[in-house]
Amino acid sequence: MIEIRNVTKRYGDALVVDDVSLVIEPRTIAAIVGTSGSGKTTVMRMVNRMTEPSEGAILIDGVDNRTIDGPALRRRIGYVIQDHGLFPHRTVAENIATVPRLLGWDRPAREARVGELLDLFGLEPARFAARYPHELSGGQQQRVGVARALAARPNILLMDEPFGALDPIIRAKAQADLLAVQRATGTTIILVTHDMEEAVHLGDRIAVLDAGRLVQYAEPAEILSRPANRFVEDMVGSADRAFKVLSLASVAGLVEPGSAEGPALPASANRRDALAELLWSNRAAAPVIDDAGQPLGIVSAAALMASAAGPQA
Repeated sequence: MIEIRNVTKRYGDALVVDDVSLVIEPRTIAAIVGTSGSGKTTVMRMVNRMTEPSEGAILIDGVDNRTIDGPALRRRIGYVIQDHGLFPHRTVAENIATVPRLLGWDRPAREARVGELLDLFGLEPARFAARYPHELSGGQQQRVGVARALAARPNILLMDEPFGALDPIIRAKAQADLLAVQRATGTTIILVTHDMEEAVHLGDRIAVLDAGRLVQYAEPAEILSRPANRFVEDMVGSADRAFKVLSLASVAGLVEPGSAEGPALPASANRRDALAELLWSNRAAAPVIDDAGQPLGIVSAAALMASAAGPQA
């Protein structure tokens, strides 16, 4: 658990973070959202003491992080930045093994961990371990950056706009990878982003910062349906709010008896993607199947559109 208690940060006369308090539960993803200069990165960097607060305290499992040596603390907390920050003169394996090597892991342990993480991220060790960063695609570099941050099995992972430099298709895959890895490892993640859609997709809770102040901290459905003020409402975007709401749930809860023509949708598909498919194929309904491919019933475009209004109501 990460507890941020009445944290303020000043640089001279400039107030960058203003009395922010929030609690991040273990094994969850907390997304911090705001415009440029809102203080979101500063809040995150105070967790691993890359930035020190002017006032307030940050507790990790009840321990004030100022009582822990800074370098030692940072070796316990993974950190991923937008451009991945890979060492260009080191191989993929050497990059991933950076922190375990600093912590004194022996070579067999380091090599085993590198292989485990490459497998986890779908990068075949025999093909990728000896490559250098310039030999990788942007998406592959991003996966190696996250793997390096997870190498020493940290309980906390800090991510500062990690997907901002990726094109939309690779970005969607990288986000899916992150969710899968977070479920597999149980890591507590703080994700800084300026993209509310990304925060809604990835965050268990979303903290919205405006000019250094925390204006709302809630689950995505709450942020979308009951924005605390006009600033949050503008961040959410009124034009496509219904589609963001649809992305929060799967079609499983809307399955009804019946049959329909055309390709089937998996019950795990989110409702936004399901509605997009029905609109694109000009169908009123689609069959729904379970993970084993067995038919469950149908989902209708009418039911999907009605569900988008649920949280507002």
